Amino acid sequence: MFVYAAAFFFVIFCLSVLYDPRRFGNAVLLGITVVLLAIYAIAKTEDSPAMLEAIVIGACVLLLLGSFTLAFFLIANGVKMLRKEGRRLGNLLSLLTGLATLGFIALLGAAVLGKSDIVVRLAGAAIPVVGYVSFLFLCFLGYAFLYGRLPVRRNVDFVVVLGSGLVGGSRVPRLLANRLDRGRAVYEAQAARGNPPVLLTSGGQGPDEDLPEADAMAQYLVERGFPEERVQRENRSRTTDENLRFSKSIMEELKPDYRCVVVTNNFHVFRAAITARKAGVRGQVVGAPTAAYFWPSATIREFIAVFLRHKAVNLGITLVLGLLGVSADL
Repeated sequence: MFVYAAAFFFVIFCLSVLYDPRRFGNAVLLGITVVLLAIYAIAKTEDSPAMLEAIVIGACVLLLLGSFTLAFFLIANGVKMLRKEGRRLGNLLSLLTGLATLGFIALLGAAVLGKSDIVVRLAGAAIPVVGYVSFLFLCFLGYAFLYGRLPVRRNVDFVVVLGSGLVGGSRVPRLLANRLDRGRAVYEAQAARGNPPVLLTSGGQGPDEDLPEADAMAQYLVERGFPEERVQRENRSRTTDENLRFSKSIMEELKPDYRCVVVTNNFHVFRAAITARKAGVRGQVVGAPTAAYFWPSATIREFIAVFLRHKAVNLGITLVLGLLGVSADL
């Protein structure tokens, strides 16, 4: 039964990806498929109680050790982020997630070892909520990994590079330079096919910046030999949503039936793809390299943004799960 259900969800997943790979529902369908296959694998051991018990115990031990390892890794990464990037909320996410993981483990331990009804019911509420959020996060992580590796197969008319802020009011930082270098690589690959696209730099001027990001990005490219006549600027946007909407207007004006590739950093690819789909942008999103220490906090931030994009559904489900956990007979 479970294997047939897994096959069904996998077929729906494949059809959904073919229709539009930029949907978060694809990630959930893939996650459901994997869970059903895992249940099927466990169910096959029902005739061997000893093997089933060994699998369950082994899984619990691995989960516990993995949780401790992950928590301490996130805490160490959070400390490094604070040292390198400064004390901003976005830089605290890996540290806070690591501390929350340790807190959850401590709560479970107190519920198992203690006799407090309040602690037991708090643990009962936390388990399904953490399980649901963790499932969505793993779905997001797994599918984002797959999406970020989709090749650019078709010819495109534009390569849109999203801005990310300037240093010192006018200089392109390494994070943004990576995006520009990847955008140039996509341009050159397209030009080698005989179809050189327009490279569109996208980013407005922030309150602490001396010029629009789009102008600084274009200057970075031209100074390194990129043909200036193949550069267009979108210099009004302040957010990713505006980057994509304003860039879409420029592309539609220049070529109504355009196709494009949007370039951002690898941690931002899937959320940018979801945003591009919502904005009606016709194109794929690809990623540029990011410093390893920056990736955990940035990925957590991206997941939170996607989770809250569907906050009515997700917060409603977590509330129901929490109430069911509290009211369950533990």
